[in-house]
Amino acid sequence: MHQIRFPLNGDFIELYKLLKFLQLAESGGAAKLMVDEGLIKLNGETEYRKRAKVKPGDVVEAEGYRIVVEP
Repeated sequence: MHQIRFPLNGDFIELYKLLKFLQLAESGGAAKLMVDEGLIKLNGETEYRKRAKVKPGDVVEAEGYRIVVEP
């Protein structure tokens, strides 16, 4: 699994926006579909909320990537 360190400017980023920003999804709609299908984990748990607030210290797993969100 590849690891990405994502420095977050601000308090949080919505999950689907993070996937789109990192180009793990082609569009916002594709990112939302990935979440709906249960393909994304947030801190080890399958996450079904598209707009889940991802904060510094969180770890997202998607498409063979482990994304570590940093302050």
